[in-house]
Amino acid sequence: MKIYNGYERLPRNYTTMTDEYEMTMANGYFMNNKQNNKAVFDVFFRKIPNGGGYAVMAGLDKIIPYIQNLRFDEVALEYFAKKGYPQDFINYLRNFKFTGDIYAIPDGTPVFPNEPIMTVKAPLIEAQIVETACLSHINGAMEHATGARRIVEATPKDVAILDMGARRADGCEAAIDASIYAIMAGCAGTSNIMAANMLNMKAMGTQAHSWIESFPSEYEAFLNYAKVYPDNCILLVDTIDTLKSGVPNAIKVFKYMKEHGMNINNIGIRIDSGDLAYLSKEARKMLDAAGFPQAKICLSNGLTAETIESLTMQGAKFNTLGVGDNISKPDGRMGCVYKEVALNENGVWIPKIKLSNDTVKIVNPDYKKLYRAYDKETGYAIADIMARRGENLNKDELTIVSATDYLKMKTINNFELVELQKPIFINGELVYNDPEILEKRDYCNEQMSKLYPEVKRTKMPHEYYVDGTIDYVNFKNELIAKTRKLVR
Repeated sequence: MKIYNGYERLPRNYTTMTDEYEMTMANGYFMNNKQNNKAVFDVFFRKIPNGGGYAVMAGLDKIIPYIQNLRFDEVALEYFAKKGYPQDFINYLRNFKFTGDIYAIPDGTPVFPNEPIMTVKAPLIEAQIVETACLSHINGAMEHATGARRIVEATPKDVAILDMGARRADGCEAAIDASIYAIMAGCAGTSNIMAANMLNMKAMGTQAHSWIESFPSEYEAFLNYAKVYPDNCILLVDTIDTLKSGVPNAIKVFKYMKEHGMNINNIGIRIDSGDLAYLSKEARKMLDAAGFPQAKICLSNGLTAETIESLTMQGAKFNTLGVGDNISKPDGRMGCVYKEVALNENGVWIPKIKLSNDTVKIVNPDYKKLYRAYDKETGYAIADIMARRGENLNKDELTIVSATDYLKMKTINNFELVELQKPIFINGELVYNDPEILEKRDYCNEQMSKLYPEVKRTKMPHEYYVDGTIDYVNFKNELIAKTRKLVR
């Protein structure tokens, strides 16, 4: 179990974090002597939240300890006995552990719809039982990371982003997750003390309106705060009237600090309501005219990627953003799914496919490999490419085609191919050295810099190519036709 500065990341055994249908199927497989049949399941999502052009992979730091600690304790076994499951199956569960393989795209990597972000290859019962917890861990982590990265991409590069969303989260564990994955996705810091301590960082924050309301006057509230925290004096100026009261009182306090030899290198104001563009521009003028050009301006109040872009276009003045509502509770849900794509029968791998009248819900079948092609000249990512295992890819010129529309074909050259999935578990043993969150943040920043700006647009982004080789797409189409012929 991974420890973050004294805190366990996962305090629970999540083995029974399953849906009942996983256990009914597991028992059914056992009763049909299929417990040793190996299967391959892919984790993927079909749509990017909020109409975005990318998502950010996250959650391996939770998947790893979950898999390592898989075991059915006596409380769980007693539950299954009461439910009427056969004793032989309960005995099987008593000795249960994960013995399979897991491959995944590293945390912090930009990822796209309908490609395998994680693949589980394991005995059928094991692969089935881990479905719900794996999806829950990845869905939540990716929602926070993707929401945070959209905000990072919308924010000017010289502006620090502070996560302040813990109070809006759906529970304490969700709050910790949101803060940690916000940092991983590029935020500079968090107000969440537990999350900050877990990452060996210093929590960041100012004051609430209740501080101002707890003193006889706004000026006295500001002055007393300055005396307690002279080296980090950021004053919340919108409790009464931002421009007529808050900013003037803040300036009076800054003058007091200067006259009394206090540190005025780290002073500033925070605006948490009203017309942030107008108020910040007027506040900047007032601070500069009073002789405090070094005073920083922090803006907060339910900021989204869209509102941040709008503030920038309007010429709003800010050095720091306090965000969180749209990280701790992002509007868009990842909707990751877990689908069987291959089954080993009598030593032979048989590709499996789920069909649908809705094209987007037709699964990309088979135990496959996923590559990212980078333009050697620009360094930008060109496309993600699915191929059958064992398929030899031409490294000089490669024709790729949409897995859903054969008319969308493209030939690429002068590229470098990088395999995206990395081995995480092999034969049940951890083989992956999971980086620390701050290392993942550096990696995320690097990987995001390799996406074309058009893909990262907040509105109407360019659709990134997720294609297959011609051989793979031909194979998929043949499997679709063959499967449909089974319908009488």
